[in-house]
Amino acid sequence: MKVLISGGGTGGHIYPAIAIANEIKKRYPSAEFLFVGAQDRMEMEKVPSAGYKIKGLWISGIQRKLTVDNLSFPLKLLSSVWKSKKIVKEFQPDVVVGTGGFASGPVLYVASNKNIPSLIQEQNSYPGITNKLLSKKANSICVAYDGLDRFFPKEKITKTGNPVRQNLLTVDSKRDAGIDFFNLDPNKKTLLVIGGSLGARAVNKLIAESLEFLDESGVQIIWQTGKFYIDEYKKYNAKDGVQTHAFLAEMDLAYAAADFIISRAGASSISELCIVGKPTVFIPSPNVSEDHQTKNALALVHENAALMIKESNISSFETVFEELIKDEELQKRLTENIKSLALPNATETIVNELERIIELKKN
Repeated sequence: MKVLISGGGTGGHIYPAIAIANEIKKRYPSAEFLFVGAQDRMEMEKVPSAGYKIKGLWISGIQRKLTVDNLSFPLKLLSSVWKSKKIVKEFQPDVVVGTGGFASGPVLYVASNKNIPSLIQEQNSYPGITNKLLSKKANSICVAYDGLDRFFPKEKITKTGNPVRQNLLTVDSKRDAGIDFFNLDPNKKTLLVIGGSLGARAVNKLIAESLEFLDESGVQIIWQTGKFYIDEYKKYNAKDGVQTHAFLAEMDLAYAAADFIISRAGASSISELCIVGKPTVFIPSPNVSEDHQTKNALALVHENAALMIKESNISSFETVFEELIKDEELQKRLTENIKSLALPNATETIVNELERIIELKKN
């Protein structure tokens, strides 16, 4: 089996793509893989480190304001479609998977025009324009939320959830290991702050300004600042009960040690947090296309499975968090409801769907 996988730009698109490849490899050890990404984005580093080949396209998204990049977009798109045709012709894939991001558009467009079975893995509750357009020709669309037949052909949709790191499935049994690993006080509550793989300026600023309040609230903090912000915030490591990290490689242990979580609302983060099942406050990034992080978070808020604070209302944080840590009934309700939304077998279900569309093509 030859599998072409395209997706990237953020960890939320890259890690699901790698998880899908790993599951296919487990079932078909002799399968061949080729990834396609945007040539200047993080997938060009992350995919090879996971053991897979990748080719880069000269492509980027359209900015919401007038920029030089927008003026060059038509040229980048034509270049990427031309290069995608060359890649597809040389690699001759049996199936093509798109997990979102700039590069997946040209690749899936070329593959579908050549009648190669294609699958879209849509992570968000509100899809971007690229996947909406691609869905007309894709054979299958794997989604993580209900109600996406508003955007996609209903007969092509399978609700699978988003792929997550498999070591998160055993988080409940790792609490002691997490407390030991992060050298935490077992008698104190722990707040885990995660702002995405690159970090979040507004979230970091909020935590820095709230350290006195959090200390008075009796919580200790594991704070992932992101690599762009660690130099600015690592000085707070000197404070008792505060530890900053550019990146948390041992995410399962961080989740296991946490009693409360503050997070951005990227699709992959939400899928992980449903499995982890801890009381969570989402602070969605307003700077993403279609404002999809807010829509992702609201999908959980409407199920009474999480709390949400908009960046525009970030000054309400202390009031919201104080209520959360004092109200054990609220904590219990949020925990039960967010766990009920978990779809832990997403990766296996997506690969089952891949096998189905390949078999349909053969027949």
